[in-house]
Amino acid sequence: MAEQSFMYDLATITVKAGRGGDGMMSFRREARVPRGGPDGGNGGRGGDVILVVNPRLNTLMRFQHQRRFEAEDGRNGGSQNKTGRSGRPKYVEVPPGTVVRDAETGRVLGDLTRPGQQLIVAKGGRGGRGNAMFATPTNQAPQIAENGEPGERRTLRLELKLIADIGIIGLPNAGKSTLLAALTAAKPKIADYPFTTLRPNLGVAYLDDERTIVLADIPGLIEGASKGAGLGHDFLRHIERTRVLIHLLDGLSDDPLADYETVNREMAAFGHGLADKPQVVAMTKMDLPDARAAFELFVGEGRIADARRAPPDEPDVLPSAPGRPLSVLPISAATGENVRELLSRAARVLDALPPLPEVEPEPEVLPEPEASFEVVREGNGFRVISPLLERRVQTTRWDLDDAVLQFQRFLDRSGVGPELERLGIQPGDVVYIGDYELEWGEG
Repeated sequence: MAEQSFMYDLATITVKAGRGGDGMMSFRREARVPRGGPDGGNGGRGGDVILVVNPRLNTLMRFQHQRRFEAEDGRNGGSQNKTGRSGRPKYVEVPPGTVVRDAETGRVLGDLTRPGQQLIVAKGGRGGRGNAMFATPTNQAPQIAENGEPGERRTLRLELKLIADIGIIGLPNAGKSTLLAALTAAKPKIADYPFTTLRPNLGVAYLDDERTIVLADIPGLIEGASKGAGLGHDFLRHIERTRVLIHLLDGLSDDPLADYETVNREMAAFGHGLADKPQVVAMTKMDLPDARAAFELFVGEGRIADARRAPPDEPDVLPSAPGRPLSVLPISAATGENVRELLSRAARVLDALPPLPEVEPEPEVLPEPEASFEVVREGNGFRVISPLLERRVQTTRWDLDDAVLQFQRFLDRSGVGPELERLGIQPGDVVYIGDYELEWGEG
């Protein structure tokens, strides 16, 4: 049940940028111009894959049905020095609060929080050069052109951490969804059984004619949630983004204060600063006589303090210290008792907080210099490991003799050729570079 319920808050997708268009090999063909020069144009650049924030989205649901996204390839170059059209980028919409990670390394690529914010997650390949680019004073009719480079391809891990001003927390059935519905136009599913809310619900509450606040109903926590019990890890992740917590205690619970300690204990065990978030505490269901009697009993015993008697501008917003009664506001979402006061108190706490920092992208570990290479034996042949050569072998036009000769010269200049000869390569041996298998010829 845990895996199914939160399948809309985590997603793994594959993105592939467009391949660059191939360069053209062409020569001018005009009347009275018997030997026109090279006029093959360059290929267009492949399109990028770009994530963009759509504020109307609040889940990653679409990625359960579509997990592969590809940008358009660049067009090939043409004669008369015509450059191919660049491929169209592929825009992929995500909800605000989406943290993007490289699935293979776990590195954070970006934290998408603002409407319209964009992140390029796969860059399109460079277009191949046409033969006009290879013309020199000593080679005025080059028989050479390049293939376009392939676009980047990667697997991404998307993780949604809802962005809300105020999060409503508490044990299952504390009345969180009912309170959210009372404060906003949200219509969460409400019923009297554990885990009614299987994923957070968002709602917008109006403080006045000009100001709104986003609230999130965070599904109920249980003891052991920080270790993954119930739906704990998934629920706790969403609390990281909220600024202020409204902590609801069930007035019909056998021990509301023990429930309060359970939730705070699980947040502290989870870490990530959850236990340090300011809390405004309320006890719900005051429209029911048993809940009202329980509240009055706790006040009389000195275990809690009636927050209605506290200065409204100084609500008790931190977990209670040992020996100090917990300040609790009695509310009823059914009748509206103190509901607006609860929202106002949480809003005042929110206004006093500094801006929430975004998750910083992690620096990329730079690879070895591209000019470096390694040659290792593989089967009956040799494998050359070099990012530069792996790109070069893909852009080489193997159907053009001059292009093959140019690649051979590049091998020699890079030092790979001499190294292969030192290792004893013989004509007919296979050389592996990336996905290509090349046969070593006579020197």
